[in-house]
Amino acid sequence: MIQEIWLRFLNGADIDALNLGAADVIGAVEDVVAAHGRGETVFEPRTHLVPNNGGTGHFNVLRGHVDSLGERGLSGVKVVGDFVPNYQQGLPSELALMTVFDPTNGVPLAIMDATLITEVRTGAMTAVGAKYLARKDSKVLGHVGARGTAFANVTMLDSLFPLEEIRVTSRRPESREAFAARLREVTDTPVRAVATADEVFDGADILVEASRLERPEPLLRTAAVKPGAFVVPYGTISAVELDLLDVMDKVVVDDWRESRSGRFGSLRAHVDTGRLSEDSLYAQIGEVVSGQKPGRERDEERILFWHRGLSILDVALAHLILTRAEAADVGTMLRYR
Repeated sequence: MIQEIWLRFLNGADIDALNLGAADVIGAVEDVVAAHGRGETVFEPRTHLVPNNGGTGHFNVLRGHVDSLGERGLSGVKVVGDFVPNYQQGLPSELALMTVFDPTNGVPLAIMDATLITEVRTGAMTAVGAKYLARKDSKVLGHVGARGTAFANVTMLDSLFPLEEIRVTSRRPESREAFAARLREVTDTPVRAVATADEVFDGADILVEASRLERPEPLLRTAAVKPGAFVVPYGTISAVELDLLDVMDKVVVDDWRESRSGRFGSLRAHVDTGRLSEDSLYAQIGEVVSGQKPGRERDEERILFWHRGLSILDVALAHLILTRAEAADVGTMLRYR
């Protein structure tokens, strides 16, 4: 006798209909980051699949488990493509699919479009880091990058700080102007699109480098980091100078094991050359959020937060989405067996 197993399929439109708010997303991410700091999560560093496609992009495979989600915890796997030229086809550069499982018996519970998850969880992680590591009175946000996670980065930071100016740029003028226009539709904070990264970062309190480079190029220069600044470089390809860490009072990562893994990441050269090591690292963000280590202690501290994207964030947001979808009976039930 075959026991029937059904799972819920949630497409992008289903997830959009749930109307998740920024506060909901930031809260879910903050909770799971604290759980990570307490040792209540399991995850493996991401792996990469690089097809023979002429260098147009690659896939990231992320796997994670969180003890505290639901009655029995939740496990999940996300596969996300990273294809920078996708804009030429009218597609997001990152398209993702997530599957979540019952960790006690391996039964698949849901399959969902994880493109939104990928966008908002990165912005939420930037926001959580800023909540604990940036100056509370930060006034100027400088952001390089206009696609993918950029909108969530800026809007979530804007929701947490008394910003007086947002500066944005990207490689293509039409992209940065469209991004600025989109931001002006949702915020009263003045938004200015500028031509260069130097203009974006000049005198900024919060500096976010989220570029989509094809080869290393120093967009975020060490000299731009003033006392009291909070710096978030997380582009796939490095856009910072090698001496950036020399001026930092504290360097925080999402997970040190994740920071050491893979071929990509904005501080890959710093890890590979020993400029960033377990000894020079101040903390993992979970240690700060869970209260084991203090975050910002002085206004003049320069603090850098490097987050590569933990799978447990995807699992936490998948749980939030699935819980809301079940309550609203949203999605399509599919027979698995």
